[in-house]
Formats: sequence, structure tokens, C-alpha cells
Amino acid sequence: MRILVTNDDGIDSVGLHILARAMLPFGDVVIGAPDSEYSGASSSFGALHLIRPELHKAHIDGIEQAWAITGPPALCVMFARLGAFGPPFDLVVSGINPGANVGRAVYHSGTIGACLTARNGGISGVAVSQAVDAGGYMGQGIEEMLRNQKWHSAAEIAALAVEELVDSLPTDPAVLNINVPNLEVEEMKGWVSTQVGTDLIRQMTEVNIEPKVGHEGSFHLKLKWGERIPPTSTENDVGAVANGYVSLTWLSRLQWDHPPTNSTVEQRFNSVLN
Repeated sequence: MRILVTNDDGIDSVGLHILARAMLPFGDVVIGAPDSEYSGASSSFGALHLIRPELHKAHIDGIEQAWAITGPPALCVMFARLGAFGPPFDLVVSGINPGANVGRAVYHSGTIGACLTARNGGISGVAVSQAVDAGGYMGQGIEEMLRNQKWHSAAEIAALAVEELVDSLPTDPAVLNINVPNLEVEEMKGWVSTQVGTDLIRQMTEVNIEPKVGHEGSFHLKLKWGERIPPTSTENDVGAVANGYVSLTWLSRLQWDHPPTNSTVEQRFNSVLN
């Protein structure tokens, strides 16, 4: 069993190191992670005809093979699948992200994007994120929020899932999104099989445009964030984590859907193309 561990916070992330070491009992672990911060990168590669990615060896205690890549996590996964780090991988584990990747953050998360990219290449993935005490911003916890981060708890929860998966990998590649409250494992209320919520624990409320001094016609865009609002329902990932539960969400592929009931696009095409 070969396991690729990656993230979107970069090769120096404490969460990445702790997660990788937690995977050692389950197979050969290789780290292939961005050389810098790529939070919010989703499944992006960058412009393939322009990028000139580089690969650098990294030293991480307890891990025999670790690489830093000048590109987002999805690109790291693609390189791994194409053989940049040796033989094929059986599983991709991404995280530990500081900040829950729940609700609308799922669309933008580089942590999750790595696993979605793995599935596109025929490999199952596990994305691991942990709430932060101050609520976080769109799946991110800034440095001053992380003083009391219980990385070991998220790693222990991730190990439970990976131990089961390596014994019986899904026949069809799948993506499991795990979100863990920032608690000791014995303090967690349990776990919930959740849907993806439509909200966030803490949301952007507005953006202010401020002139950039000395640069006429240029402006800074500054976001404002609302207060943390813990949801009450535990049926979705947002509410489950906010209320002290581990959230397990299996993420589907992008699939065809019926047009909206009030769509007139089809009629317009009929009038021109039929």
C-alpha cells in the first residue's frame, strides 16, 4: 500500500507532518506537497503551458521521502499519478487543514481539491480538516488561531478511516471529506454522516475598496467577516462540526443535472438550431 500525503498549506505545515506520521502504520508514505501556501486553490493546476514547476527534496522527521513542489496540491497529485515520486499510489490523504472545510468552502478547498484530482486519476482520497477555536475563515485558520490546535486528535480520527480503507479500498474511487472539531477525541460527541451544507460558520459580509496610496486608479480590496454563528442542525457538515461531532461526507462527482424548471435556454436554441 502506497499513500501520498499532501495539503494546501505547504510543506512546512505542522498538520501535514503529523498526518503523514499517523499514516505510517498503513503503508509506504510519501509526502508530495506545495512548497508554499495554496489555500483556496481547489482543483487548479495553473496554466499548464506557462508553468515551470520544480521539485525539491524536503526533510520531515519520520518520513523517508518528502518532496516540495512549486504548484498547488492538485498538481502535486497529478505529478504523483504520473510517476514523479515512484510507483503508483493506492490512496491520497490530504491535510490536516487548520479550519473546517465544510459548506461552501468545499468548492474552494485545495485540501479537498487534491482528493478530487486523485479520484479523476482512479485513486481514492481522504481530505482531513479540523475546526479552529475562533471559527476560521472559509476553511482557514490564521496563525494566531492555532496556538491550541489539537492536531493529534484529527490525526487519530484520520487514522481510523484510513485503516479501514486500506483493508478494503472502494471498487470505484471515492472521496471522503473528514472534518474534526478541535477537541480531544474523548471530548467529541460522536460522528455524523453528513451532507454538504450551504452555509459557513463564519462568512464574508462585504468588501471595502480603499485607494492605494501613491498609485492613482489602483485600490486595495479588504474583506469584512461576520461573527461566528454556530448552526444548530447536525445533519450537514457545518452544523456537525460546530456542535462537537466528527463529520464524514462522501463527495460525489460533478454530474449532469436537469435544467431549472423555469429555463428558457432550450427554447431559444430550438428557435435557432432546429
